[in-house]
Amino acid sequence: MRKKIPTITRPDPAYAATLQQGDREVSGKEDEAQVTATKTGTPAADVDVDVDVDVDVDVDVDAVRHESERVPEGAVAPHQVTAESSDPHTSLRAPVSARALNPTRKIDIRVNALERQEAALETCGVEPAHVVRAALRRAVKGWQLSPVFAPVAEERRTRNTRWQARTSLAVDAASLGVLLRDHDPLDVLSKWALIRGQVEPRIWGEIDMILEEIEDRTASPQENTVQ
Repeated sequence: MRKKIPTITRPDPAYAATLQQGDREVSGKEDEAQVTATKTGTPAADVDVDVDVDVDVDVDVDAVRHESERVPEGAVAPHQVTAESSDPHTSLRAPVSARALNPTRKIDIRVNALERQEAALETCGVEPAHVVRAALRRAVKGWQLSPVFAPVAEERRTRNTRWQARTSLAVDAASLGVLLRDHDPLDVLSKWALIRGQVEPRIWGEIDMILEEIEDRTASPQENTVQ
């Protein structure tokens, strides 16, 4: 048997009093929320939103702090390296060598002493081949090929081939090109024939100077003994 629900057909003072009491409780909670919002300076409806934002900000700060701790002190950030390397004014460029500015060409040379130097070379106390090689090093040190052709000297060379010095000499390609154009346009002669008129006299002069130095050093101890 179903219970019959009474139907209110007139105002019920008891039921109305209950509704008023409930309204006062709800309104009291709303007043409390408004008072809290007034003290904090934040609307009551935005309290939950602010809490979420604060949490997100804290997480970002911690991540940045940990990231900075992982980077060693004095290290450059990757984005800074990329910016510097992409700048054409700060990019590293390989220095241009002097050889690239002044191209050279190697020429095989062979030189020997003169007949008039044979006696001094044999009695100087030093191996003649060493004297010739030392004179060659001194003669070509700092020397530059001239584009003006020098004829080969007619002085008699020694026939002792054991004293001959052979090496490769790097000369200025532009000056050699001028000599080839003016004196060997068909490029059939030996390149050594084009430059030996400039090189050989310098070597012979250095041989004379070395022989004089050896003679002076040999004579010095005897002079000190006589005194």
